[in-house]
Order: sequence, then C-alpha cells, then structure tokens
Amino acid sequence: MSKAVRVQVRVRAWLLGLVRRDAGMVTSEYAVGIIAAVAFAAALYKVLTSGQVSAELQGIVERALNVQM
Repeated sequence: MSKAVRVQVRVRAWLLGLVRRDAGMVTSEYAVGIIAAVAFAAALYKVLTSGQVSAELQGIVERALNVQM
C-alpha cells in the first residue's frame, strides 16, 4: 500500500470515529430543546393568563373592534 493510500485510510477511520462518537448527541439535543420549548410555553401561558395581562389583551381587542372607519 502506498503512503497516500495509508493516509487516506487513516483519515477515513478518524472521520468515521468522529461521526460515530457524535451519533448519540442528536437525540439528547432534541430532548433538551423540547424541554426548553415546553418550559417557555408554560411560562408564557402563565403570563398571558394572569389577571393584568389578560385585562390588557381584552382591552386591546375591544378597542380594535370598536374602531370607526
């Protein structure tokens, strides 16, 4: 085997090792992203359903519906 072929084999083996080592991270990254999105949605829901914010949103909708053209 020539030196160039041996280098190619080593580079391929090294790249394959990198790919295999990183294979399990995709699922955990998705899990962390989903947990963060759910936590953000829960916090947003709490804020939007609080009394003051709910009253402000209702006022905005009422003013928008009462606009005279």
